[in-house]
Amino acid sequence: MKLPNFDECSVLVVGDLMLDEYVWGDVERISPEAPVQIVSVRREDHTLGGAGNVVNNLAALGAKVSVAGVIGDRSDGDRLLRRFNELGVDAGGVVREKGRLTTRKTRVIAANQHVLRIDRESKKDISSQTLATITEFAEDKIPCADAVLISDYGKGLLTRTLLKRITEFAEIHGKITLADPKGLDFSKYSGVTLLTPNKKEAGLASGIEISREADFLEVGNKILEKSEAENLLITCGKDGMLLFEGNNTPYEISAQARQVYDVSGAGDTVASVMGLALASGLSLREGAVIANAAAGIVVGKVGTATVSKAELNTALNISADNTSPKHKSLSELSELAAELRRKGKKIAVTNGCFDLLHTGHIMLLSKSKQLGDVLIVAIDDDASVRALKGPGRPVLSAGERVRILSALDSVDYVAVFSSEQQLKSLIENIRPDMLTKGSNYTSEKVVGHELLEKFGGRVVLFPIAENISSSNIINNIRKEI
Repeated sequence: MKLPNFDECSVLVVGDLMLDEYVWGDVERISPEAPVQIVSVRREDHTLGGAGNVVNNLAALGAKVSVAGVIGDRSDGDRLLRRFNELGVDAGGVVREKGRLTTRKTRVIAANQHVLRIDRESKKDISSQTLATITEFAEDKIPCADAVLISDYGKGLLTRTLLKRITEFAEIHGKITLADPKGLDFSKYSGVTLLTPNKKEAGLASGIEISREADFLEVGNKILEKSEAENLLITCGKDGMLLFEGNNTPYEISAQARQVYDVSGAGDTVASVMGLALASGLSLREGAVIANAAAGIVVGKVGTATVSKAELNTALNISADNTSPKHKSLSELSELAAELRRKGKKIAVTNGCFDLLHTGHIMLLSKSKQLGDVLIVAIDDDASVRALKGPGRPVLSAGERVRILSALDSVDYVAVFSSEQQLKSLIENIRPDMLTKGSNYTSEKVVGHELLEKFGGRVVLFPIAENISSSNIINNIRKEI
């Protein structure tokens, strides 16, 4: 199956916007005041949650996104809007209601274990003025959108009135509508193209306890009848998904076996990828296969997370070229590093040309990997090598150097950079625990050392063997010719 070009898709998201806050710390003692753990906080992260996570997933896959929702008038709302701006998302439909809380879910994680969640939220229905503003925005965007994604978390935004106006206007313009539902009454999603509840939600909405496989057929048929949705996709966690297409026999998609770190936001990813697949012209079954693969990827990450095109291609065994899956773009590395830090992994970074790999390189890479859990190697692109080493260099192109380095067990990921400033940006985004180089450098001459010190990292210099260098090897070869 070929992955569609999601860059050409335009999607409107209407839903409950949230801020997911992660508080990371260590537990070393019990409180003398009560039998509870004392968490010594090390850092705090904020990510988009709820419908915001849907937006984040869509943007990560290259789609053009517009979003409508309601937030409060304080700093949490400011943080959400800043993030949308960074993603290049049209947030013209996001309304700030005075006195309303922006939903924030705070998860406290110690020793990589989720120990507590704190919710701050408002569930009151939106005001008539907010309803009018969001309706106007939706009616302006739907004619140009390829799909409308409805992300309902039951926080007062998606009233029957708003849902009716959105689905009716989408139907007039022949647009795909997908709803990730909430609550016991799915009839309010009448007319949507696809409903995507999870197994628990489907059981509660149908009033049928799902205790065996045969129960799914009754549950699915009852939901389709009551909701008047055109199609239904029930997500079943480790058991995959079940797709109901009208009167057709349900289509089962098996989940791939993966280590599960966190199921937070998996439903958002399914809705995002399924919506994009349908917007791209794929069938429901094709979309479900891709969405299932995407869900399998995000549950292996800590916290609400997105999935990249490269990860999807790898999961679906699609290879556009012969580039190693270890090869990551700078933006992919930034997200990957954040995930690794959440898991408590130590990250080592080294950089250089690596034009003609030799024993000195092998020793540097091996020793660098021993310092951390993950080694990221950043290499100069061809123009940068030429500027540093002169005409005739590099001997091997960046693509060839990436493949050679990727073949080494000591190397976990490889990135290509084009300038000193881009290397500094890479270091700033990754925030490695250590940056390694050969002893022919001093710490002060290592690019990015000042950034590293600011983050609490360190420069590590390894002794190098004299007269072993790519330049010497290349010069010796030329003398022999």
